Amino acid sequence: MVTTPPQSRLTKDLILDHALRLADAEGAPAIGMRRLARELDVTPMALYWHFKTKEQLLDAVADRIFAEVDRDLGRGGWRTRFERLLRAVLAVVRDHPSAAELLAGSGGFGEHQLAVQESALEVLRQAGLTPEQAANVSGHALTAILGMVRSEPGRSRAGVTSDEEQRRLQARLAALPPDRFPRIVEAAGPLSRCDDPDAYDEFGLSLLLAGVERLADPPRRR
Repeated sequence: MVTTPPQSRLTKDLILDHALRLADAEGAPAIGMRRLARELDVTPMALYWHFKTKEQLLDAVADRIFAEVDRDLGRGGWRTRFERLLRAVLAVVRDHPSAAELLAGSGGFGEHQLAVQESALEVLRQAGLTPEQAANVSGHALTAILGMVRSEPGRSRAGVTSDEEQRRLQARLAALPPDRFPRIVEAAGPLSRCDDPDAYDEFGLSLLLAGVERLADPPRRR
């Protein structure tokens, strides 16, 4: 029986899937050409056949994440459809611990990234926003979603911290001088952990959508 050499089985999808799993497990800096080649049992040059540079590979991994975003927004008004898109992006970012880091450094010209942005701009234009406003909102919306996940209390770059780490952080905040930082001391608990991630996400999305609604339907002067 003839065994197919590993290099001939290597595809872009195989490389991207493995790189994404590696990034989710250890963080985006874990992605390296030599390590990927070793774990895929190929030579580094086999990877460079598909991706000319590491930056090109990282951009492709980021676009691979956007491929999972559900862009079927269904029927309804612009707010309903835009909220569905935001929730779809948030769900994917939640599914991949490395997403925030990878997407923040991405060039944004991947096929799937462009498709998601096009969907966002289309809905926002239907809301009556100008092209400039729609572009600003779509950019800030992605930044806000990435920030929501990365800055969730009790979360580090590597993911959710342990209970012990969260207790240490809470104790450190609670021990601050109360005469100088009274509000931080009283909020030591919610600043160091997130007991209800779903409520945390709902609050963030509500703030974001409220701002877009204000742009789409500005208050009329009396």
